[in-house]
Amino acid sequence: MIIVIGCLVIVGVAAVAVVRSKKPLKLVLAEAKYEILYNIVGTRYMMQDFLMRKDNKVVLPMRSGKVAVITGGTRGIGLEVIKLLLKCDINVIIGCRNVAQGETLLKSFRDEEISSGTIEVYSLDISVMESVKGFARIVKEKHNKIDYLINNAGIMFGPYVETRDGYESQLATNYLGHFLLTDLLLPQLKASGDGHSFSRIINVSSCAHIIGDIKFEDINSRNQYIPAEAYAQSKLAQVLFTNHLNRLLKEEKAHVQVHAVHPGIVNTELFNGTHLKSIAPWAPKLLFKTAEQGAAPILHACVSPALEGTGGTYIHNCKVVPPSALAQSTELQEKLFSFTKDLLGIKQFGVEP
Repeated sequence: MIIVIGCLVIVGVAAVAVVRSKKPLKLVLAEAKYEILYNIVGTRYMMQDFLMRKDNKVVLPMRSGKVAVITGGTRGIGLEVIKLLLKCDINVIIGCRNVAQGETLLKSFRDEEISSGTIEVYSLDISVMESVKGFARIVKEKHNKIDYLINNAGIMFGPYVETRDGYESQLATNYLGHFLLTDLLLPQLKASGDGHSFSRIINVSSCAHIIGDIKFEDINSRNQYIPAEAYAQSKLAQVLFTNHLNRLLKEEKAHVQVHAVHPGIVNTELFNGTHLKSIAPWAPKLLFKTAEQGAAPILHACVSPALEGTGGTYIHNCKVVPPSALAQSTELQEKLFSFTKDLLGIKQFGVEP
């Protein structure tokens, strides 16, 4: 019933858009198609979040002396992830745009009586490749080893914007910046892992990857920009990257494992400006996960002993589930990995220059 109502609303919105806008009919219909697909996939996963709520729990073991790097983290899911990392007595390195805001977090957590763990905050705009390089340089100067890399920062939908490097903003923020950061910090991750404890890379993805495709001929969506399509592409890219990198590391016998995580349908600022919040602003708070619930599978991927030595997995509600068939294509994984290296000018991935 929810899907039917949602689809009817979308058809109505599309009809109004055709009349009012100057967009070509083909573009309006393509946008409507993605609205319907998101409605179907979102409803399905929202129901799974409800049915799997008992599974969505994480035990927080003490990991004193461990170091975690997280992008974003001053709000939403990332903020809750940092709280849980601190409860594990982990030293958390935050890369974010608002350093001043990040530096106030520790006091607020101490006020919440979280006495363990420490925080370091450094400037990072994950969508700008020079900023990624600068952040990685600082982290590497201060830490020889990194135990966890959580590629968390992300944006969703919004108007067409190209970054300073000339990349579509969702692609740059959700995928390219994290691809480069992983490349630069991989030596430190390898130095940390051993036969008893693997270091871990966590790519925070989304169920939206299911409806994604990789447009190699127009990776920046310049010919036709549909925000929902570009977002789905960036999230599929993350899962493809996860699977391929894990396979490479396994072949190399490196003690590093890679996981992609769908945190669930979570009530965060990412949904601001969407049709859903415009039409039914009450719905996210009533039907979606909280940010704390969305953080649980991310921490599970980081610290769960049950996942030790395994990788290349897609995690939803603290359970390993299969990603889309397209995400499992080794041919597509290899093609995207090679394409991205060339795009970013990386000659040897994860090797110190």
